Amino acid sequence: MYLALLVAITTITSTVCYAAKCYVSPFGRCRKCQGKGRFPQRRGIRCCRRCDATGLRLRLGRHVWNYVRHLHH
Repeated sequence: MYLALLVAITTITSTVCYAAKCYVSPFGRCRKCQGKGRFPQRRGIRCCRRCDATGLRLRLGRHVWNYVRHLHH
């Protein structure tokens, strides 16, 4: 009983914290280029295609929020 309650509270708390993080800071660092926007290559520097050389990507939670908001409207 107590274990199930603890798991439920932890899940709800982490979900609310992640939603707040997505609301306050919708962009996170790009995992491919580690937020640098560029890759060192043998012959120069190549821009990251995933983040368009900005170093930032939209978080998954923000993608979901935008999709749900679009469905509502």
